[in-house]
Amino acid sequence: MKLSAVSKKLWCVHKQLILLLTPLLLLPLLFTLPEKEGKCLYVVVLMAVFWCTDALPLAVTAMLPVCLFPTLGILPSKQICPQYFLETNFLFLSGLIMASSVEECGLHHRIALKVLTIVGVKPAWLILGMMMTSSFLSMWLSNTATTAMMLPIANAILENLFGDLETLKQKSKFAEDPDSDIIIDQLTLKLHSVPSEKQILSEGQMDETEQTEVRTMEEIQSESKIQLKVWKGFLICIPYAASIGGTATLTGTAPNLILIGQLKSHFPDCDLINFGSWFAFSFPLMLLFLFLAWLWIAFLYGGLNTRLCFKKDEQRSQAEARAKALIVEDYRKLGPIKFAEGAVSFFFILFAVLLFTRDPKFVPGWSVLFKKGYVSDAVTGVIIVSILFFFPSQKPSLRWWLDPQASNTPYVPLLSWKKAQETVPWNIMLLLGGGFAMAKACEESGLASWIGGHLQPLAKVPPAAAVILITAFLACFTELASNTATIIIFLPVITELAIHASVNPLYFMIPATIGCSYAFMLPVSTPPNSIAFASGHLMVKDMVKTGFVMNILGVLSVSLAMNTWGVAMFNLDTFPDWAHPLNKSAVIDDVHFSSVQSLNATV
Repeated sequence: MKLSAVSKKLWCVHKQLILLLTPLLLLPLLFTLPEKEGKCLYVVVLMAVFWCTDALPLAVTAMLPVCLFPTLGILPSKQICPQYFLETNFLFLSGLIMASSVEECGLHHRIALKVLTIVGVKPAWLILGMMMTSSFLSMWLSNTATTAMMLPIANAILENLFGDLETLKQKSKFAEDPDSDIIIDQLTLKLHSVPSEKQILSEGQMDETEQTEVRTMEEIQSESKIQLKVWKGFLICIPYAASIGGTATLTGTAPNLILIGQLKSHFPDCDLINFGSWFAFSFPLMLLFLFLAWLWIAFLYGGLNTRLCFKKDEQRSQAEARAKALIVEDYRKLGPIKFAEGAVSFFFILFAVLLFTRDPKFVPGWSVLFKKGYVSDAVTGVIIVSILFFFPSQKPSLRWWLDPQASNTPYVPLLSWKKAQETVPWNIMLLLGGGFAMAKACEESGLASWIGGHLQPLAKVPPAAAVILITAFLACFTELASNTATIIIFLPVITELAIHASVNPLYFMIPATIGCSYAFMLPVSTPPNSIAFASGHLMVKDMVKTGFVMNILGVLSVSLAMNTWGVAMFNLDTFPDWAHPLNKSAVIDDVHFSSVQSLNATV
């Protein structure tokens, strides 16, 4: 049998081979390391391999701690199972249900079209409008849903601006393709069939007219190439903006909530991060990165080209007018704001305001009205989303009660549980739980402290440089693994590194969390990238070329934020008291070791 045939057969069963061989290849970890730490590391690496290779569905891999940690004697199941539904999971679930209600009533579509009517249809500004809309929606909806909703809108606008994509590709290849003479002749015939002003005024100037037509053909080809680049810019900016926007709120993406969960597990006394404080830090960072990303994408794909953005051209003006008319017409078709849209908007704003004002730190929040420590962001979220399941989607009418002839239509709430079941990605809940279970086991088994002790050389790196290295490393790693799996694997290690370096843990944990969302270089990095790539117009090299610089801009933006307003907000320049309990055992061990050394030296 040929080698190529064997390799194809192996690829067909590569996931099964990974499932069978990985546990066997990792067995040395059980015998070469300290007992409990080795067993925990075995499970962590095994899950990391399964997550990175997708050998099992992500949610199924996330459930492995329930069977592996108890059977290996690391943690009893009664300590592992509760990790799968901590209060952080309820906050995330509230955000997902709220997003479902926004999609159900179509509010996200109205927001998108309204923003596009404001920014206009010139390519550079339209790219900016697309990115602003995508990032805003992704703060509350999943980045996958945002991308899936925005791409059809972008394609409709582009078709009105530039025409059909396939026709545009043909026009751009006229000069390169020697077999395209027939097509060129057909287009030239079309040009001849429409008499120009010179032809009407004088029949004796045909030679000059033909030269004008030849020049026009060259301009068409050049213009088509630029328009194809702009089309790519539109396709690529939407998933990138969705990934950036998700970092601005705690509920925007799963890694943010994993950070909160691990903070509460490792540092129970740390209350610096909540919905409001996270937004106050990360929203300016999102705006900064979004602006830099817009400049780079618009520059790279022609959106800032003067001919497309500023130079007046009658034909282009007509195309822009048609595209703007399409947006206005689509918005007009939505009609006035419906009662359901208005109600969801109200609860959406109320949801955000209550989260921001629960405990804003600089002033007393509304949580002081209740027993201290009893009300959290999860309580707020569940209160609001519970209302969605009984609040009416149609305006209540007293006349309906008084009119016996009125149609007795069934009562419809803003959101049904059936719709929530269909739209909420429940597998993410298991993924979050698996992350918290893994973190708990790393802490209880001593694996986190053991790894931290072996990272002592890295503790000598200046903290500002360490932030750049951590963010860059995780931004690269998350290109090959999901951002949730990446932060689950590395956050406990990074926490221990901060402890051993006597650095505020938040100084390393926050950039690590945000860096996990900066996956821009490959189609498989995130579902939004895959959706944009599936359009067929983007190539891998387009995403690598654009994403490489995007990663650099993201790393620099995070470093700037951490060392400016981040330091002021979270007191990152001091080692906090709430971080000492985790370090207590390590300090005792160091003191004991030093005492033994001194005693031996004396003897």
